[in-house]
Amino acid sequence: MNENLPLKALVIRDWLRDAAGQLANAGISSAKLDAEIILSHTLRQSRTYLHAHDDELVSVRHVEIADARLQLRLDRTPIAYIVGHKEFYGRLFKVNPATLIPRPESETIITILKELTAQTAINLSQSPPRLVDIGTGSGCLGITAKLEMPELEVTLVDVSRQALRVAETNAKELHAEVIMTRSDLLHSYPFVADYIVANLPYVDPEWERSPETNYEPALALFAADDGLALINKLLQQAPLHLKSGGYILLEADPRQHAAIIKTAKGHQFVLHEARDFIVTLRKAT
Repeated sequence: MNENLPLKALVIRDWLRDAAGQLANAGISSAKLDAEIILSHTLRQSRTYLHAHDDELVSVRHVEIADARLQLRLDRTPIAYIVGHKEFYGRLFKVNPATLIPRPESETIITILKELTAQTAINLSQSPPRLVDIGTGSGCLGITAKLEMPELEVTLVDVSRQALRVAETNAKELHAEVIMTRSDLLHSYPFVADYIVANLPYVDPEWERSPETNYEPALALFAADDGLALINKLLQQAPLHLKSGGYILLEADPRQHAAIIKTAKGHQFVLHEARDFIVTLRKAT
């Protein structure tokens, strides 16, 4: 792995040991896992395969490819961008630097949404109930919602054409029938929805954050006004696009929840619940 030395074939366990050591020395906490992901992606084998065949030889060509990917990770490129996908709610979603990388905390939106649809969807509208995913990025929220709750009519909205292309690819590969719309928040959304879900940019540029976020699109990550500019704008638009008794689920940092709830009260919304990184609001009837 030293670029000053000629490459040679290595057995799997040796490449993994050396790679994990380099990643750990660079301060990457997931060093062992990242090394396994890089090599399994390079060899097109599972991580289980690597452990079961750790004495198998890795060809010089594969060492070269794996080393190049390792260098990207050492430079703090997110592992999801290196391998081109990220798991979300048990499914793989393609990602690239035009899209935010799905976070595990966002899965809470799907959990809450399933609870809400089971309890209230039948009372909100005639079939089909509508859901709009604002700032969809890779499409992970809206597509997952459609696949988990097929009765929903789902629209994916983003201002970025590049992000919508990724979302469209994911929808096709995961066989999710969704509507794609390019719009600045709800500006061009033509319907009145039963549910709005949104993982909008909410990071204040002044916050301390990991180096990996430098590779994610600033458009999808940062917002002015303590990270609340776009969330506040959506709350202003939402009353015209959400039915009475409908719900809006917003992802935000817990330190922002109180300000969001206060702003929401001025736009016909009452707090349903605040859980982890998610604020759920209900439009007053």
